[in-house]
Amino acid sequence: MGSVLGLCSMASWFDSVVRVKPFFIMVAGFFDSGGTNKFEFDINTPPSPNKQKLTLQLKIPCLCGSAPCLLCRCCPSGNNSTVTRLIYALFLLVGVCVACVMLIPGMEEQLNKIPGFCENEKGMVPCNILVGYKAVYRLCFGLAMFYLLLSLLMIKVKSSSDPRAAIHNGFWFFKFAAAIAIIIGAFFIPEGTFTTVWFYVGMAGAFCFILIQLVLLIDFAHSWNESWVEKMEEGNSRCWYAALLSATALNYLLSLVAIVLFFVYYTHPASCAENKAFISVNMLLCLGASIMSILPKIQESQPRSGLLQSSVITVYTMYLTWSAMTNEPETECNPSLLNIIGYNTTSTVSKEGQSVQWWHTQGIIGLILFLLCVFYSSIRTSNNSQVNKLTLTSDESTLIEDGGARNDGSLEDGDDVHRAVDNERDGVTYSYSFFHFMLFLASLYIMMTLTNWYRYEPSREMKSQWTAVWVKISSSWIGIVLLAKRISMRFRMNQELYEYVGGYCKEHGCPKIVKIV
Repeated sequence: MGSVLGLCSMASWFDSVVRVKPFFIMVAGFFDSGGTNKFEFDINTPPSPNKQKLTLQLKIPCLCGSAPCLLCRCCPSGNNSTVTRLIYALFLLVGVCVACVMLIPGMEEQLNKIPGFCENEKGMVPCNILVGYKAVYRLCFGLAMFYLLLSLLMIKVKSSSDPRAAIHNGFWFFKFAAAIAIIIGAFFIPEGTFTTVWFYVGMAGAFCFILIQLVLLIDFAHSWNESWVEKMEEGNSRCWYAALLSATALNYLLSLVAIVLFFVYYTHPASCAENKAFISVNMLLCLGASIMSILPKIQESQPRSGLLQSSVITVYTMYLTWSAMTNEPETECNPSLLNIIGYNTTSTVSKEGQSVQWWHTQGIIGLILFLLCVFYSSIRTSNNSQVNKLTLTSDESTLIEDGGARNDGSLEDGDDVHRAVDNERDGVTYSYSFFHFMLFLASLYIMMTLTNWYRYEPSREMKSQWTAVWVKISSSWIGIVLLAKRISMRFRMNQELYEYVGGYCKEHGCPKIVKIV
């Protein structure tokens, strides 16, 4: 991990451009150079006795400066706001990879070498199994504290001219070194009640992150639908209409197949009444939200609203339902995918010598969704007002054009230098504090996902808890409520706007009322 982070830090925007005729030199600097320094020197060029005067032009944004890093010059130019978020997301991804490595069989021997890490552990779970669980908790604790500290530090940063913005957009080597130090220190925290307390903190944080995933998913579905409807209206309508219809049908088909499989494999025993209730309630809620999105009044008020958004949320709701059922303590009600297809597997520990299966299919899918969510939040260009309220971003500054930069001298015309452009001098395009807080919640979500939401108690087996089930099921219900609220809110806003325009025209007279889309 250290070597990877060291590489990223040392590559912290080494965009050292050297223009030398007739040859090129690459120079890497560790000091800040906001502008361009020119040095002139003489070189004897044999066999000619004349000296050539060469101009060496250096552009060396420093390792500790405000320009975020790119690993190599082959990377395209981009806005400071986007590149910085991607770096933080990549750092979190590295942490996730290291946490996954700690759960690989055979790593317990190496983890046991940490002094006092797994000593005096007496319970139903053997220490050689518990070390991976504890290691993930401590690594994610370090990541979470790192992002939480940055979140507190970046409160109310309004523009890149704020001195704290330089810390956010630069000082990569020192920040990553501090994060590694926090993670290493977390491994020496005495056990006590740390794991138990951090389990509840992780569960609360994971619940909040699932809600953020839902909001971002609704934003993505809305942007997706808007994009395809616009292309359908601009030209080649049949092709885009077929694509829109196919995507919607595929989502509903996947949801229908999931519901059938849920009833077949997760409701067999009579004691699985909870599963039957979860599946039935979520199916009816998704059906209601889908019907609501195509009501005549909704379509009249929102011509671009349709079934695509509802179908995306329906698929995600089915995933949350399945994920919740796989966390039920009763193993007969939550067969794993390997058991369903004919393989036997052990998911809990009851006797010493047995192993815990950390890798479940729902956990792997959860990791994939986590990665998509984090990277989408890093590059999102939507101006959705609801998402802006969630992320504490102003509507005017949300739209980020990666290909464009203001003509303020940051880049000279015709300059082919690949570097990040400061597009936040007049105001930040996203809330620094909330972005770090979201990554703080993401660290907790990863911790719970990698450990399958297991709760460790010395006197009990290590298995899932009903708390995890209700966290996921309740989040699925909240997701459907958010979708319905979004549809109804846009309908009410358009209705109020129509009434206002109509009343104004009746009073003052209007030659023509333009239909509001």
